[in-house]
This record gives sequence, C-alpha cells and structure tokens, in this order.
Amino acid sequence: MKKKLIFEKNVAGRRGFSFSKDDVPRYLWEDFLPAELKRKEKLYFPQLSELDVVRHYSRLAEMNFSVDKNFYPLGSCTMKYNPKMNELAAEERGFSQLHPYQEEEDVQGMLELLYLLEKVLVEITGMEHFSFQPAAGAAGELSGMLMIKKFFLQRKDFLRQEVIVPDSSHGTNPASATLAGFKVVTIKSSQEGLVDIDALSRICGSRTAALMLTNPNTLGLFEEKIWDMAEIVHKQGGLLYYDGANLNPLLGKVRISDMGFDIMHINLHKTFATPHGGGGPGGGPVGARGKLKEFLPLPLIGKSEDRFYLEYKLPNSIGRVRSFYGNIPVMVKAFAYLLRLGKEGLLRVAEHAVLNANYLKEKLKNYYEPATDKPCWHEVVFAGLKNKTTNVRTFDIAKRLIDYGVHPPTVYFPLIVKEALMIEPTETESKQILDEFAGVMEAIAKEAVDNPQLVKEAPHTTPVGRLDEAKAARQPQLRWVPPSA
Repeated sequence: MKKKLIFEKNVAGRRGFSFSKDDVPRYLWEDFLPAELKRKEKLYFPQLSELDVVRHYSRLAEMNFSVDKNFYPLGSCTMKYNPKMNELAAEERGFSQLHPYQEEEDVQGMLELLYLLEKVLVEITGMEHFSFQPAAGAAGELSGMLMIKKFFLQRKDFLRQEVIVPDSSHGTNPASATLAGFKVVTIKSSQEGLVDIDALSRICGSRTAALMLTNPNTLGLFEEKIWDMAEIVHKQGGLLYYDGANLNPLLGKVRISDMGFDIMHINLHKTFATPHGGGGPGGGPVGARGKLKEFLPLPLIGKSEDRFYLEYKLPNSIGRVRSFYGNIPVMVKAFAYLLRLGKEGLLRVAEHAVLNANYLKEKLKNYYEPATDKPCWHEVVFAGLKNKTTNVRTFDIAKRLIDYGVHPPTVYFPLIVKEALMIEPTETESKQILDEFAGVMEAIAKEAVDNPQLVKEAPHTTPVGRLDEAKAARQPQLRWVPPSA
C-alpha cells in the first residue's frame, strides 16, 4: 500500500522537521484510515482575520458580568466582592509553583499556612479538626455523610439508615445523604418557616443516623429551637450535621459546636470571599469534633516540635475524597482574607450582612410579599409581587433585572415559597448600591402593573433575548453548526 504522509516532505522540511517517513506514527498516514471514516467534503473553517477575532473576544469580555462591575444579589451563593490582594497572594510563586509530589521538607511554608488556617476555622466553628480534602460544599457534605456512615458501622449499629432533611434544605443535602447510602426522611417546616419540633420528635428514632441542617435556613431565618432539636436527635443516638453554606452572618457571633452540631463543612469559596461563579473553584473543608474526628478524610495537617507534616495515621478515616490535598489556591485566598479582617473584621462581616438584608426587606416589602414577617439574617426571601392582579411572575422579574444591569437573584428557591425571590446583598455592598437596587425593583413592580408585557418579554438589551427553555431542555443544541459553504 502506498503510504502518503499528511505532512508533505517539502513542507516538513521548510518548517525545520527532520523526521523521515519511517519515523512518522501510523496514525499520521492518510491511507491508514478506513474509507468509510474519511471526509467526503472539504473541512470548513471560518475565514476570519486576526483583527476580527481580537475584536470579537474583546466585545465578549466587555459583556461579561462580574461583581467588579455590577451588583450581584445572588441569594444562597454569597457572591460578594473578592479582594484583589487575595488573588495576588495565591499567585505568589511560593504557593502557585508548588507540586503535590514535592517532599514535605520542601513545602513547610504551605503546610504551615494550612495548619494555621485550620486553627482559625476551629476557633470560628468550635470543631476540633478539619480536613481540606473536599473541593466543594457538596463534596464536604458527602464526606460528612460517609463519616457518619462509617461511624455507625464501626459501632455495628446497622439500623441507622435514615437522615432527616428539612424541606427547606439546600438541594445537595438529600443528594449527599442518598449517595452515602442513606434513606432521606423529609421534615416539613412550620408556618413560621422553621423546623417543626413536634414533627422532628415523631420521626426521630433508632433508625435516625443524622439530621442535616442549615442554620440560618434557606429562608434566612435562625432556627430558634436549635438546642431542642439537638437534644431530640442526640437523645435518640443520632448526630447533627451542619451545612455551612449560610455561615456568613454567624461569623464571630455563634460557634457551630455550641448549637450542638457534630460535623460540618465550610464553603471557603462563599464565606471567605473566593469567587465560585461558573462552578469553580471551590473549597469545602469538613470538620468534626469528639469521637468523629478520627473519621475525617486523609491527610490531615500535623505539627511536631520543629516541622509540619501530612498525617495519614488515622485507621478509621474514610480515606481520600479528592486527589492530593484539596484546592490549595482557595485556601491561600481564604487565609489572606482572614488575616486581613481579623476577629473584629469578621464580626463586622456578620453584622453588615444581616443589616443589608433587612434593609432591603424594609425597602421592598410594599412592592414584594415577604415570605415571613420575622427579621431575616443574611438573605431575604419574597413570595413574588405584592400586587397579585398582574400576570408577571418571579421569572419575568429576574429577566427584567438584566435590562437594568443587575444580575438576577436566586428564583424559585426555597421550594416551599411560591414564586420565591431570594436576595442576598452581602456585607460588601454600600447603602448607595442597595438604594439603587431597591429603586430598580420598585420600577419593575410598577412596570408589572402598567406595562406587564414589557416585563414578560424581557430582557430587551442583551445580545440574546429570552430563550425557549422548554425547547432547550428537550432539544439541546450541543455543538456548533457551521453555515453552508
């Protein structure tokens, strides 16, 4: 068979290649490909100049939405401003150029940072130890559930197969419990939006492994009877797991262990300012206290008299849940954030987060229906427009916000609130920005009555208008289709 090279000999020579025909792998031979797999038509490539390409991507960059340029009230995600100093710290060569296979003696500085970061997190939460292995909040949840699973298996308590999850929980809570092999038992919220204590007493028993809880919950409310809940679960031999996604308003105010929790995870990429938009990067260290710390994922960070080391000698550990040692840049940024703020700074974070959310609640309660009359914590949830005569829905309001240069908040969550609109302003926004946002929300509420079609057809100022989401879900276009040649 005649073997014709894809790279002609004269072309290869002009470009400085010195290989011969025998040196070229067989997969570069055109005739090696079966005839039925060869293209029948010429491959189409867009014919664009370099200038066209540069301008295209420059325009895309200008259209990119970021918290540096616009207000980002995305409730439940804590998309607050991320200090540039943290980014610079993570880019330092002493951190960014490390390799996970280096000897411990060569990475003593990094190990010291992790050791100190763990000590700060222990002080804030009351847990005894943290593992930095999980690279996201959901990964921290799954790690905690696996720890609970192994804890009861070690005790030969095989009946502990149920995890109680409130109906207002984050969606990852029941998913994590299920992945760990538990049966999820849902507990309904009371009229006040809190866990129903009587219902908890009825369903908690000898089969209960744990109660997964977020406090403040997804309605932005603090569980006032948390000690009663802890007593009920612990009395039945179960454990309490804390979802740390809403830790922002509690910093320096309440320790998680003081509420009775045994295991928790922290979203470093939310509470401690590392960005996590678009799905990453993330860090979800899992912490534990008492007898549960021996089940933490490996490795932990240890310290002897004169050096830091990676601790692998935990025979009851659930093992690794991620490659190497976790998402290191996220930890560097979180540590820089903590050092910069200090104890008093963290207290101000909590106070301003609560102040900003309640300020917006008061500003907007005449136009939007509050989900609860109680003061909220870090986020406020509305049940759609107060004026129920209009056919404008929460989804339309979110789309109309884009025309005003505001990123839509979380909508239709928590699921227990009809037409839910969850707004988390975070502590980093000024009163001026909150007033401007409130003005936009008021304007949209009036538009919903005076010109509802304007809102229902929004957005009007974006390159792409409102998509047919039902069609996109049923008939997704998963690849680029070139124009006809």
